[in-house]
Amino acid sequence: MLSEKEKMLAGKAYQAGGKELSKERLKAREIVFEFNNLAPKFIKQRKELLKRLFGKTERMFYVEPPFRCDYGYNIEIGDNFYANFNLVILDCAKVRIGNSVFIAPNVAIYTAGHPIHAHLRDQEYEWAQEVTIGNSVWIGGNVVINPGVKIGSNVVVGSGSVVTRDIPDNVFAAGNPCRVIRQLTDADKDYYYKDFKLGE
Repeated sequence: MLSEKEKMLAGKAYQAGGKELSKERLKAREIVFEFNNLAPKFIKQRKELLKRLFGKTERMFYVEPPFRCDYGYNIEIGDNFYANFNLVILDCAKVRIGNSVFIAPNVAIYTAGHPIHAHLRDQEYEWAQEVTIGNSVWIGGNVVINPGVKIGSNVVVGSGSVVTRDIPDNVFAAGNPCRVIRQLTDADKDYYYKDFKLGE
């Protein structure tokens, strides 16, 4: 018989109120509390706390407090990761984030969901689906990423978007629900070199 944690990680319906998961959420909240309440100068200490909390980190990463998550151990971040203020990750399932990902303020990444029918919801059943974000992605402010979504590499997601379905590589996507607006090409790079005189 599967435990509630095993059900959660397998993407099956589960109940989160048991001792094992409650204990793990409390442990994560203790680390997050310490992280969020350290003085701004304690950058190294905050980084060490996230190394303890997250399932995987690389050499270069920075998360602005405040930050919130459920368990922490389901979060995997790549190298050169930056998250601005008020990132929330409900990591009941894996959240895999690639290299060179920038996240603007007030972004929410949700793996957790609840049954639409009240009969099951009232019994406190829930479920979780993994979220994956590729390399070289910029997530704009106030974006919500829903359970089960895969965002490709070289993607920009516009501010205020609600991402309910997969986003392919090399696109700008925005809206509620989020949709592909256009492809990203070398013309976008040339624009910055020309108008902002990069490289001079």
